[in-house]
Amino acid sequence: MVCSRCKMVVKTQLENKGLRYLSVNLGEVEIEEELSKEELASLDATLKSVGFELLDNKKSQTIEKIKNVIVTLVHHSGNDIHTNLSVFITSKIHQDYNYLSNLFSEVEGTTIEKYLIAQRIERAKELIVYDELTLSEIADQLGYSSVAYLSNQFKKITGFTPSYFKSLKQYKRKNIEEL
Repeated sequence: MVCSRCKMVVKTQLENKGLRYLSVNLGEVEIEEELSKEELASLDATLKSVGFELLDNKKSQTIEKIKNVIVTLVHHSGNDIHTNLSVFITSKIHQDYNYLSNLFSEVEGTTIEKYLIAQRIERAKELIVYDELTLSEIADQLGYSSVAYLSNQFKKITGFTPSYFKSLKQYKRKNIEEL
């Protein structure tokens, strides 16, 4: 789950199944009662039908936590992205960054840093489409040291310059879960 609408969908599915939950947060659900294997399988099928899945092993849960921390940092924290990534992730997940980095690379086939860059570029696309900020303001908001650095990464990831992307009639944005 990477947004408030995702949380709303999951809450609705839980309520439809008559399950009482204590909390529904990004990537985590705490249910009041212990579920049987059959109830878990049914819940898993229900969640899969709306694009989610149960993560029942610790590695998958940790990867999802890392992704949620990065998505929250890039998409929901305003101008607070000017932070050391390893310190930020460690402070949120409370595990050694080297372990988290190695686990993420092993499971996802990419690095945490590349995942962060992909998220920043998707956020840049969103801000370019909104057309409310200058490229300089977007670069600053996303923690880039300069417009040139943002433009270079943008072109490397998308194949377009930010200004050419802005001129496109059909924007080529990706869903967060596709990154």
